[in-house]
Amino acid sequence: MNEDITAEKVLLIGPEGEQIGVIPVGQALSIAREADLDLVVVGDGSPVPVCKVLDYGKYKYETHRKKAESRKKQKTVELKEVQIRPSISEHDLSVKCRAISKFIEAGKRVKLVLRYRGRELSHKEVGQMVMTKILEYCQEFAKEETPPKLEGSAMIAILAKK
Repeated sequence: MNEDITAEKVLLIGPEGEQIGVIPVGQALSIAREADLDLVVVGDGSPVPVCKVLDYGKYKYETHRKKAESRKKQKTVELKEVQIRPSISEHDLSVKCRAISKFIEAGKRVKLVLRYRGRELSHKEVGQMVMTKILEYCQEFAKEETPPKLEGSAMIAILAKK
């Protein structure tokens, strides 16, 4: 900004948005001072930096406001995690399924994690059957965003609202 610009020549854009051309930095600074504005580098990627004559305080305020506005409009989808084991009982399984349905109805995505310990990993089919039961139960109100897959010692699936 202003005297901090180290390049010898800059591509200048005037206060009204018109392109003035490639001129020495001193001349660009004098144009900015005449308009009682600041000389700000807006593009530094090319061999000749692009500078614009503008009110820096106003520019900074507007960019901050735009960022805040975009953050406000952004919808964050929460990811809830439900952990189970291959040796889960029927009642516990139904409790977990009810919890999943509550999360899905609340508009959240659910990460279903089936953890294997020790020798359970050698019997992956047991965990696969448990995962299939849960997915069949959830089929009415949820869809599989990612199908179950084994990652290390855990089988992971992600469910989302239909």
